[in-house]
Amino acid sequence: MNELYPLKFQPVLKEKIWGGNKIEQVLKQHHPHLNNCGELWAISGLEDSPSMVSNGFLRGNFLNDLVEVYMGDLVGDVIFDNFGDEFPLLFKFINAEDFLSVQVHPGDLLAMRRHGCSGKAEMWYVLAADPGAELISGFNNKINKDEYLKHLNDKTLKSILNFEEVRAGDVFNVPAGHVHAIGPGILLAEIQQASDITYRIYDWDRIDQAGMTRELHTELALDAINFEEKETLKTHPVATKNRPALLQKSEFFTVNLLDLDRKLEQDFNEIDSFVAYMCTEGAFTLACAEGTEKVCMGESLLVPAMIKEFEIIPQDSCRLLETYIK
Repeated sequence: MNELYPLKFQPVLKEKIWGGNKIEQVLKQHHPHLNNCGELWAISGLEDSPSMVSNGFLRGNFLNDLVEVYMGDLVGDVIFDNFGDEFPLLFKFINAEDFLSVQVHPGDLLAMRRHGCSGKAEMWYVLAADPGAELISGFNNKINKDEYLKHLNDKTLKSILNFEEVRAGDVFNVPAGHVHAIGPGILLAEIQQASDITYRIYDWDRIDQAGMTRELHTELALDAINFEEKETLKTHPVATKNRPALLQKSEFFTVNLLDLDRKLEQDFNEIDSFVAYMCTEGAFTLACAEGTEKVCMGESLLVPAMIKEFEIIPQDSCRLLETYIK
């Protein structure tokens, strides 16, 4: 069997009713056949939108097929023991030019019971935001289930939602159970559990081109919402030049921000996990014994778990999100 090397993938672009043009204009990821590109799935093992390798001798292979063949060498031994052939995380770039539906995701226990899959905890890193752009993160006051239902039925849900102003560099933790919605004028990177289970609570009464409204999941969402949550879950970390800055650490993933203008040597001998990089500014080259790959803004790279030492060499300067499971 040939040795693994850093893997690049063909982006999977998705049209959304709320999508825009920043994925093309800012990230330079072209989508000539889409009018409103809302999402770019960068690294995905989900069955309906799997990532296909675009470089090296594995070009044309899908990610989950490689997990089945290379197992712990690709994802890490403990990760393979826990998740099997399913790649455990999903990496996206999202651009909204209208509000997404107000929504919530179930946790692992509820999702497994209802859907036979993992729940969905996620994190957002904001790349760009128009002046005055806002998103929804939780409620603006403590609220119980009965009060929530009254507002939902009276069509006054908006009055109890927490609107957060957004600027580039903001980080939002979005755990399962957290009510949320990305707003217009925002481009962000999303790192999440590999689940596509979303319960729509409210969709702004909009209709699609066929004159249809999108399905709501009022009853399913009710048991998923965490009404005990108190935090707004927003931070604005300050990057330290040429040193990893921790953005989030949880049982699901660890995410660092790297702001580089010189070479960075990485040693992952103490971590049994793949490492994923999403380039949010500039460009860099990753060099290791197994190969060298250049990554530009809007592109992503997966470093297999068997590759423990490598160099990240910026082209002038770059910013990237570094993710692994610890």
